[in-house]
Amino acid sequence: QVQLVESGGGLVQPGGSLKVSCTASGSILSINTMGWYRQAPGKQRDLVATITGDGTTNYVDSVKGRFTIPRDNARNTVHLQMNSLKPEDTAVYYCTADVVTRSWNRSRRNYWGQGTQVTVSS
Repeated sequence: QVQLVESGGGLVQPGGSLKVSCTASGSILSINTMGWYRQAPGKQRDLVATITGDGTTNYVDSVKGRFTIPRDNARNTVHLQMNSLKPEDTAVYYCTADVVTRSWNRSRRNYWGQGTQVTVSS
C-alpha cells in the first residue's frame, strides 16, 4: 500500500507565489518519475511538470519560467514551486508517482494524491 499526501494549497493573489508539496509513504522500494497535474473546473486533468529519479524535468509550456519541480529523493517528496501566478493557474493540483513496491513481485504502478486546491484571485 502506497499513499501520496499533498499539502500547501491555498489562496494567493495574481503575481504571488505558492509551494505545494507531496510525500509518498508506504511499501516503497523505489520511485521513478514524480509529477504534478492540475484540473480546473469543467476541464480535463492536464500535465504541469514531471521530474525523473535522476532529476530530469519537463514542464508544460504555460508554466515554463514560472514553476519549478524540486524533488527530495531521501524523503520521497516532490514540490511544485509556483511563481508569478495567474488566475488561469487556478485548479486542483494532483501529485503522481511511478512506484516500485516492496511486494513479493516488485509490482510497479502509478499512484495519485487526493489533490490540493490552488486559487489565484484578487
